[in-house]
Amino acid sequence: MSIGEEIMPQESYRDIQKLLASAKPEDLRKGLKLVKDELSRVEPREAKPLFEMVLSIFYIDTLDQPQLVPVLDEAVSLVAGFGEWVIPFLVEGLDAGDIKAQFAIAHALGRIGTDAIEPLMAEYVSSADPARRVFVLYALGKIKSPQIEQASRLALDAAQSPDLELRDTGTRAIGKFAESIPPSLLPEELRREFVEKLHDNLSHANPGIRSKAVRSLGKMARCGHLHGPEKAELKELCRVILGTDERFEWDRAFVVRKEAEEALRYV
Repeated sequence: MSIGEEIMPQESYRDIQKLLASAKPEDLRKGLKLVKDELSRVEPREAKPLFEMVLSIFYIDTLDQPQLVPVLDEAVSLVAGFGEWVIPFLVEGLDAGDIKAQFAIAHALGRIGTDAIEPLMAEYVSSADPARRVFVLYALGKIKSPQIEQASRLALDAAQSPDLELRDTGTRAIGKFAESIPPSLLPEELRREFVEKLHDNLSHANPGIRSKAVRSLGKMARCGHLHGPEKAELKELCRVILGTDERFEWDRAFVVRKEAEEALRYV
């Protein structure tokens, strides 16, 4: 029997477990409320059984059960509110082997915020598995704080990876970081590296990577990270992608053209 079970009334423990195993939104919400109530009276070290029960919701398939999307979002926020002690368990769970749970865990780490940056960076550096690095970087991209600047080198590293999924995620992460770092706090050398790496990936053979490069450049423009000549260059690049320049040779991938249309709004 765990510490949490010793302190929590056994009947209450079973009630919560039963509710969180349900497929009914009303039962799940009731179970989450009971967890919140219980958290208000137990010490953090005693809350692991509650954490594990809420984590089970992360495995819900919201494609099959779209009505549970708000419940999953509530569970993610609840897990993020457990405290800093859950970070190692969440980072470990990024290789859960279930993509639904991995995305939910990444969102929870993002909502925890700055306390998760260093553990995630350490995990990225220590792991040689590109698939694991993808979810670590995805989680870092969910952190809305200027302090994410310290993870910028990881995004640049990923954006030039031979692994397509990691390169795609790194290219996307540059734009996410640009949204979180004010222009006054982004070092000029790093800003130039961001722009250079994104331009490099504009010519990549993979349309997903090209689209992420256009999207991230658009975000840099929107957030004030591009200078006048850089914005003019991006505008011309978007026109080339869309085939509205004098050459009339557009990018064949719809997803790239779609991102170019969006980026044009900011240049």
